Amino acid sequence: MNLDDTSRFQQLDPQKMLSMIDGLPDQLQAAWELGQTLPLPEMPDVRQVVISGLGGSAIGGDLVASYATPLSSVPISVWRNYDLPAHAKGKHTLVITSSHSGNTEETLSAFDRARQMEASLLSISTGGELARRAQNANLPSWIFEHDGQPRAAIGFSFGLLLAALFRLGHIPDPSAEVVDAVAAMRAQQEVLRADVPTVKNPAKRIAGQLVERCPVFIGAGFLAPVARRWRTQVAEIAKAVAQFEELPEADHNMLAGVVNPEPLFDRTMVLFLRAALNHPRNLLRIEATRQIFMVEGFNTDIVDAQGETRLAQQWTCLHYGDYTSFYLAMAYGVDPTPVDAIESLKVQLKAAS
Repeated sequence: MNLDDTSRFQQLDPQKMLSMIDGLPDQLQAAWELGQTLPLPEMPDVRQVVISGLGGSAIGGDLVASYATPLSSVPISVWRNYDLPAHAKGKHTLVITSSHSGNTEETLSAFDRARQMEASLLSISTGGELARRAQNANLPSWIFEHDGQPRAAIGFSFGLLLAALFRLGHIPDPSAEVVDAVAAMRAQQEVLRADVPTVKNPAKRIAGQLVERCPVFIGAGFLAPVARRWRTQVAEIAKAVAQFEELPEADHNMLAGVVNPEPLFDRTMVLFLRAALNHPRNLLRIEATRQIFMVEGFNTDIVDAQGETRLAQQWTCLHYGDYTSFYLAMAYGVDPTPVDAIESLKVQLKAAS
């Protein structure tokens, strides 16, 4: 498909996923500002934070944990399952249950278990059952407005968590980095928007390289969850198979598997996500690991994050991936919004309950 045919984009994208991607810098800024105003009781005894969520809500937790952990006075972890780990108990644990719809069954299960374990609680949602349970229990419930798919609300699922961690005193004020991130994303958009032709649009060119190939996205440090985000966006937006890996861990196992099966190598695209503020050793690993893949006959490329701060580099790289996933959907001729397989599974699980 011609990735410069924007009239075709409009036909394939009736629910306007592209406009949501275009609006992500504004959403991140709005989420950060909203997070400064919502009610939040003091929780001086908290010694650990557990973020419970799935899908688009959980990735916000991954992003904030990878950004905040080097700065945080308490450990931060993400829980993608029913119930909670046994250590998430008592007022010293803050459980943040995050669900876009407020109806995610695993997150509701975690909310109920957190109450049983007498943990501190904060819920984040657009409403639904999660908000109802929190309000009935007189627990803090942060509600935001978003009419769209959970994956398109990543600015809220990250920005509200970031605001909560700051207001509770666990991380230094990241306001300047939020400003830098939003500005860097807007600057980068000048070459990523749909009206920029393919010859000048790097996201369209990367999407073209991914067509009819299985991509593997590799990131390190604060870009590791961004690699995961690229994978999930390719799956949900382009309806395509993809994988992600994290450095340096991947160099201790995955790298041994670049020998077989050789006929698949030219159908694979290994894309490295790189940030200038990555650990220097991980920057060396990216180059060395890419060389090994290239020698074995894999297609490879690198995407460099933009901006001056870690937050800017994390979010420009994420935004780049959202655009790439959208253009890949256009190349495959699919509607980027519906996720029929996921909805079908939910129906089956509901019928079996």
